[in-house]
Amino acid sequence: MLREMAADSPRRNALARRVLALVRRALPPDSTIEIVLAADAAVERSSSVRVVLAGPDAVARLLWPPSAESFAEAYLRGDLDIEGDIWTAVDAGRSFDLRRLGRDAPTLVRLGLRLRQGVGPPRQLQRVAQLSGRRHSRARDLAAVRFHYDVGNDFFALWLDRRMAYSCAYFETPETSLDDAQEAKLELICRKLALTPGQRLLDIGAGWGSLVVYAAERHGVEAAGVTLSEEQASLANRRASEAGVGERVRVEVRDYRDLGSLGAFDAIASVGMFEHVGKANLPAYFEAALNALRPGGLFLNHGIATAAVRRPVIPARLRFGDGGFVGRYVFPDGELVSVEEAVGFARRGGFELLGVQALRPHYALTLRAWVERLQARTPEARAVAGEEVYRTWRLYMAAARRGFDDGSLDVAQLLLARPGPDGPARLPLRPWW
Repeated sequence: MLREMAADSPRRNALARRVLALVRRALPPDSTIEIVLAADAAVERSSSVRVVLAGPDAVARLLWPPSAESFAEAYLRGDLDIEGDIWTAVDAGRSFDLRRLGRDAPTLVRLGLRLRQGVGPPRQLQRVAQLSGRRHSRARDLAAVRFHYDVGNDFFALWLDRRMAYSCAYFETPETSLDDAQEAKLELICRKLALTPGQRLLDIGAGWGSLVVYAAERHGVEAAGVTLSEEQASLANRRASEAGVGERVRVEVRDYRDLGSLGAFDAIASVGMFEHVGKANLPAYFEAALNALRPGGLFLNHGIATAAVRRPVIPARLRFGDGGFVGRYVFPDGELVSVEEAVGFARRGGFELLGVQALRPHYALTLRAWVERLQARTPEARAVAGEEVYRTWRLYMAAARRGFDDGSLDVAQLLLARPGPDGPARLPLRPWW
C-alpha cells in the first residue's frame, strides 16, 4: 500500500538512507524499531516492528516538519507502512526527540532540504474534518458526530463485541473476552442505576443500542435512546426488534438539548457521549439530563477524561480533540475535561454525587482488544471502509491505548442523583451494586 511520487535513483536512495539513520538516532537508545526504505525491505525483519518508507520523496515529506503528527499523516497517506507490532511503532512516534541528535541536528535539516528539492506537496487525505459554524452548535455537533460514526456500521461490526458497545469495557481479568467484558460493563451500569421492570430508561448517546437493548432484555425496562447518527439509530432499532424488545425500545436521532418531548425518566445513562459535548456546553448538558430525570432518579455519566496534570510525554498534536491529528481525522471538536471538573459541573448543575469509579486500566484493555480484532480483519476492513479509514482507526486506537496505559487519559463513571422534594436521595448505606 506504499505510495511514491517520484522515481527512485541510487543517489537519492543513498541520501534518504543517511537521513533515516539520523532519524533513527532521535529515538531512545533502547528502541528496537527498524526504519528502512521500501527498496531495502526485502531483507528479513530482525525486530518486532519495522517502519518502511515508500522512497526518498516519502522521507522528505516526513521531515517537513519532523513530528509525531507528520509520522501519523504519512501513515494515513501510505507514504509509510508499519510491519509488525503497532504498539512499538506508536511508542517510537511518541518518544521521537530531535534533541537526541545534539550537534547533528543541523545536518538532518541540511540533508532533509536537499532531499526535498523537486518534491511536490503530499497527497491530500480524502477524509479530513472540515466543520463550519459555531463550535458545538447543533448543526456543527451533528456534522462532527456523523463524521466519526458514519464510516459504516459494517466497519465497526468487524471489531466491536457482539452487542457493538463502543466504550470502555469492564474486565474481570486481562484474559476476559471482549464480549464478556462489555456485557459486564452493561450489567454494572444497570445495577448502579438500580433498574427494575417497568421503569423508563434514557440513554443519551445510545450508539448502536447496546445498553437499551440489554437493559430491556435483562432488567425489563422501557428504554429510549438518542443519537445524532442516522446509521446508528437505524441499526439500533433493528437490533432491538431482532432481540424481541422492539416494543419497549426506541432509538431516535435527537440532540441532547431537545429531550423535553420524551417525558420524564426514572434513570438516565450517558456512555461515551460526554467527550463530544465541549466544556462550554457542560452546564447545558447537565441541565438537560436533570430536567429529563424524575426527582430521586439516578444518572450515570461515563466518559473519557484528561488527567488533571497532563504528562509531558504525550505529543501535543496527538492529544484528544485539540484540533491536531485526532481533531482532524477522528473526533472533530472532541474536548476532554478532568474527572474533578466533571464532578464540579455535575454538582453545579443540581446533581448529588453518589459515587465515582475510575476505569482507566479497563480502557487500555478494551483498546488492545479492538486493535487486535481490527488487525485480524484487515482485508474486510479495507474492503468495507477503505484503506484510509482502516489506517486511521488502527493508529488512533493504538495511540489511545498508550494514553490510558501511562495515565494521561482517564475514564470514569459518575453516579449522580436528582434530589427529591425532601432533599438529598435516601439510599442504602452501602453501594447496592
